[in-house]
Amino acid sequence: MSESEHEENEKISTEPVDNAWSLKIPEFKPEDNPNGMVEESSFATLFPKYREKYLNEIWPLVRECLSEHHLKAELDLVEGSMVVKTTRKTWDPYIVIKARDMIKLMARSVPFEQARRVLQDEIGCDIIKIGSLVHKKDKFVKRRQRLIGPNGATLKSIELLTDCYVLVQGNTVAALGPYKGLQQVRDIVIDTMNNVHPIYNIKALMIKRELMNDPKLANEDWSRFLPKFKNKNISKRKQPKNKKPKKEYTPFPPAQAESKVDKQLASGEYFLSKEQKQARKQQERNTKQSEAAKKQEERRNQDFVPPTEDGPSTSRKRPAEDSKKWMSKR
Repeated sequence: MSESEHEENEKISTEPVDNAWSLKIPEFKPEDNPNGMVEESSFATLFPKYREKYLNEIWPLVRECLSEHHLKAELDLVEGSMVVKTTRKTWDPYIVIKARDMIKLMARSVPFEQARRVLQDEIGCDIIKIGSLVHKKDKFVKRRQRLIGPNGATLKSIELLTDCYVLVQGNTVAALGPYKGLQQVRDIVIDTMNNVHPIYNIKALMIKRELMNDPKLANEDWSRFLPKFKNKNISKRKQPKNKKPKKEYTPFPPAQAESKVDKQLASGEYFLSKEQKQARKQQERNTKQSEAAKKQEERRNQDFVPPTEDGPSTSRKRPAEDSKKWMSKR
């Protein structure tokens, strides 16, 4: 083992890192993989019909770009698919994954000038599916438009703060940029579809950018500076006026309700003959009619009841007493 390799092994440490984003990934060079790839790898993706004309025009540029990394690119207009393959000269094992991401982005209406940036080591991409986050279509359209903003102002501010290229297309959001920015874009998009306005996250990113420049606040908690979102949505379901109190839970089932036969056995009606039952019903009917007739007669006689008269009041004597007092004073 040479001295330079021994020094490199000594520098590598397994201790925990405070800020993983500050670490620099070493560049992968052809000398690191002199034998190349063992087998051929390929990835294919479909594209919609309206992208056929654009892809056919820029495909020579795609081939030229991928040939620099020793990759093959094929465009099938009949099946509507794009394919990327490795060759024997390919030395980077991960470049075919990057090429797959590039053709995926181009299939989702990302221009070739932006999509080719994925082939760089420090640039990645993220395709966020937002179609299943909101069930109602009108709410989904409103929240997606909220992400774009008036004249694309909100989307532009997200791009400036995260250093990412963001494209909202149908049920997906395609993001392209550094890995830290991709994480921020995903958080903003998911919060927006969950009914949190993107302005809160944009303000938080702007405040964090200013706090990063202050060395005094490097080791302090920044949560007191960040805006807090309070959900003010109250349930619109009408509450009942009279709520039934919940009964205490008992593991035993309720007692079985008495049947008609049980009630007749308890009252003795079950053992009566047919004529006796009819006579009993007739008697009950007569008693009910007599009670109803009495109540009706009382209601009619209420109009003929004379009102009660009040007795003589003592307030009439007061003026005479007042006049006597006035004469005595005079």
